[in-house]
Amino acid sequence: MMKKTFTFILFSIACVFLFSANVQAQCAMCSINAEQGVKNGNTVSAGLNTGVLYLLAIPYLMAIIVGVVWYKKFRKKNVELNMKKEPFHLN
Repeated sequence: MMKKTFTFILFSIACVFLFSANVQAQCAMCSINAEQGVKNGNTVSAGLNTGVLYLLAIPYLMAIIVGVVWYKKFRKKNVELNMKKEPFHLN
């Protein structure tokens, strides 16, 4: 059951990244500077949008990495206990 849920979540996240629309994530000041720079032939300002998208993606990637590490560390494992058939006293 847990493996199916994890697979579904992983598949959903992959679909979001694969089929997402192309967006421009910039504040008003940054977008004006980038538009003016592109109109004037400045190629440095063309990378501004890419930089903002990287800054947006880093916290999500870190959360995914922490979640995967946490899942792998604390998931239940099938442990078999071989205890002797001796009487157990709680005195």
